[in-house]
Amino acid sequence: MKTKTIGDVTIDSIWEFGGPYRDASEIYPDITPEIIARHRPWMIESCMEEATDLLVFAFQSFLIRTPDHTILVDCCVGEDKERPLRPAWHRKKWPWMANLLAAGVTPEDIDFVMCTHLHVDHVGWNTQLKDGRWVPTFPNARYIFAASEYDYWKGVLAEQDWIRDAFNDSVLPVVEAGRADLVANDHEIVKGAWLAPAPGHTPGAVVLNLESGGDKAIFTGDMMHHAIQVPEPQLSTIFCTDAELSAKTRTAFVENNADTGTLIVPAHFGGETAGRIVSQGDCCMFEFET
Repeated sequence: MKTKTIGDVTIDSIWEFGGPYRDASEIYPDITPEIIARHRPWMIESCMEEATDLLVFAFQSFLIRTPDHTILVDCCVGEDKERPLRPAWHRKKWPWMANLLAAGVTPEDIDFVMCTHLHVDHVGWNTQLKDGRWVPTFPNARYIFAASEYDYWKGVLAEQDWIRDAFNDSVLPVVEAGRADLVANDHEIVKGAWLAPAPGHTPGAVVLNLESGGDKAIFTGDMMHHAIQVPEPQLSTIFCTDAELSAKTRTAFVENNADTGTLIVPAHFGGETAGRIVSQGDCCMFEFET
């Protein structure tokens, strides 16, 4: 993703990995061959690999630089994490930190780390391994977690093997170090940057709204995983805690932001990632900003 500008604020992607990821029917239980065929022409290349029909996903963080603060949104899978239930993410070494440094930012420069939700691929770089212990990667940052999201996952750890490791090595050490702020889901981080609830994918999921100079951007986390969910907002993923609520939240979001000019910045869209929702006939589409 090329650098985006919202008023006097810049937005950059800090890339971890990405590319052809999974078959659409594996991710979206309610998708049909007819839906795939209808959207395949525009998805080919940046959103779908032509040879395999695998959907293209990106795994990335977003770096927001205002005149006064540096904010990091979501923290990907991370490095050296024990993820035996997710072999593709187990004990990985990706160039995420090198990419952060290449953007001209050190971990000490980050003022706020904001997680849209606490799934494993959004919290990994919250911590790093030092002397056999998981410690906060960003020593000067306040970590912003929605309290309802934190409380939910803390309450179901015994039942959720796939989230337990991530919570214990990437969330709990931040809380124990006194770096976490457990906030309401409409919390204002700084002037012009505030949360809004987006439940469904997870119970306490939030989006981050950003305004500057009359321009607006919204960081949607996993409200949408792929651009096909803009014209087909009824499609929820296998990862959604509440598929019906997720679809309801997404449908309202698409309708409310269509043709507004708001820059939409989803976590996992391939290609240029960011873009705008535009009306097209009897549905809406995602128009990537190049």
